[in-house]
Amino acid sequence: MKRTFDRVYVKVNTDFDSTGYMRPRSIVWSDGRIFNIDEVKDFRPASTLSRNHGGDCYTIVIRGEEKLLFFEKTSEYFASRVGRWFVECPVSE
Repeated sequence: MKRTFDRVYVKVNTDFDSTGYMRPRSIVWSDGRIFNIDEVKDFRPASTLSRNHGGDCYTIVIRGEEKLLFFEKTSEYFASRVGRWFVECPVSE
């Protein structure tokens, strides 16, 4: 049986270095819980074709567990909105 996932958009505290590299530091859930990101293990382009947006996928470590964190880039028509972060959560059936 195939598992399905919902996108959950989250606030992410992020640093940018002098080269423009974006590094996520912590995830803030809508209920206020904060999860510090211990390590960014991998970064790769990950297009969100279903919504016609480019994006990136970060493999991160939180409390010793690997997780995926996605950055969905917005349209070039919205210069002040660069994009938004989301995680995928399993849908309970």
